[in-house]
Amino acid sequence: MNNIERLQLETKGIELAPAELSVYLLENGLDATAPYDATSQANTKAIYQTALSVLESLANNPQLMKTIKIDDMTVSEFHENLMKRIDQLTRKVRTMKTENDNSSFFIFYN
Repeated sequence: MNNIERLQLETKGIELAPAELSVYLLENGLDATAPYDATSQANTKAIYQTALSVLESLANNPQLMKTIKIDDMTVSEFHENLMKRIDQLTRKVRTMKTENDNSSFFIFYN
């Protein structure tokens, strides 16, 4: 499995072109075609940071902020749930340690 495939696992249901995903990966210091190293905390953290970037870009889409009723769910509920996921992922990334990180504390302020 390479990095772009791992990112697609983390962002299931979000359809982006492979070229767009490659740009997000490059911005976070990863090569899209390089093999994913699950044992590397730095690689895993970079994947989560990339997924966070994708979700933040999705949240910036004004079309998703409209209140549109689809079956029993509204799009505003989608946006609220998306923002909750972004908050969860942000906390996860901040608390993850990397190989170079010897500190035992993290920023607690929100």
